[in-house]
Amino acid sequence: MTEQTTRICILGGGFGGLYTALRLSQLPWENNQKPEIVLVDQSDRFVFSPLLYELLTGELQTWEIAPPFEELLQNTGVRFYQAVVSGIDTDQKRVHLQDGPEIPYDRLVLALGGETPLDMVPGATSYAYPFRNVADAYRLEERLRVLEESDADKIRVAIVGAGYSGVELACKLTDRLEDRGRFRLIEIADQILRTSPEFNREAAKKALEARGVFLDLETKVESISQDAISLDYKNQVDTIPVDLVIWTVGTRVAPVVRALALKQNQRGQITTTPTLQVLDHPEIFALGDLADCLDAEGQQVPATAQAAFQQADYTAWNIWASLTNRPLLPFRYQQLGEMMALGKDNATLTGLGVKLDGSLASLARRFAYLYRMPTLDHQLKVGFNWLVRPIIETLSS
Repeated sequence: MTEQTTRICILGGGFGGLYTALRLSQLPWENNQKPEIVLVDQSDRFVFSPLLYELLTGELQTWEIAPPFEELLQNTGVRFYQAVVSGIDTDQKRVHLQDGPEIPYDRLVLALGGETPLDMVPGATSYAYPFRNVADAYRLEERLRVLEESDADKIRVAIVGAGYSGVELACKLTDRLEDRGRFRLIEIADQILRTSPEFNREAAKKALEARGVFLDLETKVESISQDAISLDYKNQVDTIPVDLVIWTVGTRVAPVVRALALKQNQRGQITTTPTLQVLDHPEIFALGDLADCLDAEGQQVPATAQAAFQQADYTAWNIWASLTNRPLLPFRYQQLGEMMALGKDNATLTGLGVKLDGSLASLARRFAYLYRMPTLDHQLKVGFNWLVRPIIETLSS
């Protein structure tokens, strides 16, 4: 009888899941050891989320920042299923897919990311626009197009949350709407970008000020309706007319993960060891937004794309090590710095002893992200387009 092929099942095709799958396919497996690698995601495309904002300003196209999984996984041997995960049986080691097959596994990777919780205030589910994936970007684009084509003199936009996403959206959208836009950025804390380096925070403040974005600090959203938002500032509630509310606050672990009988923190994130294995389940690995991980140095790993990208390398290596009887490596998180777009052709960057803002930082950010794109083939296509497009635009004008 032939030995059953080992199957590695990866749930979620974001930075954590896709990069783990690609890395696993590149590791040196013996011919008789090569496992079957299965990647499951509900979308047909990977999203390079730090560049999602550029879709709204037309600086980038969908194919550049959201290539199809089928294209990225070509010639890797990784099988892709587009499906929603409806349940995970950790005792039987099986994954249940909605309207799809049941997948037995020997190793499981949980990389399903997070969801934007819109039920935090009345009316948000019906009237606020989240911004996390390509579908969100398309929905927002459609709403902006309707507003731009209306005969309204001003387009009033409220963005909830002055973290990275809120600040980047405010800068990009003011550049898009120009004089027609009236923007307010609402933040419950007493400053924007609380966890950012001082240099980046100051650059962001300048960019917002230059664009006339109104800051509502220490302000809580009470409710949202079709054309208004109610704000609570020091126990005084004001209702302000708006045309569009964008919600960028919070991350929630998917219900299918919350339902698992695995050790979780208060936010529903799964507790892992420094080797990224789930407690009491060494065959399950968790990374990215849904993992509560302390690294080898005991530092809390942040829920960022940068962290998930680094964790993917270790996850792939440790799965390979666990199947080839080698020692596993504890994850060591390296804070490489932080980059943020502050409108068209403007960004800020702090890291590895470098501090930059303006158009040079914008260029550096682009090339840093080009280097991080999932495959060499995609890097070359996108890089070529970035070089050629300005030339074509110059010639055609």
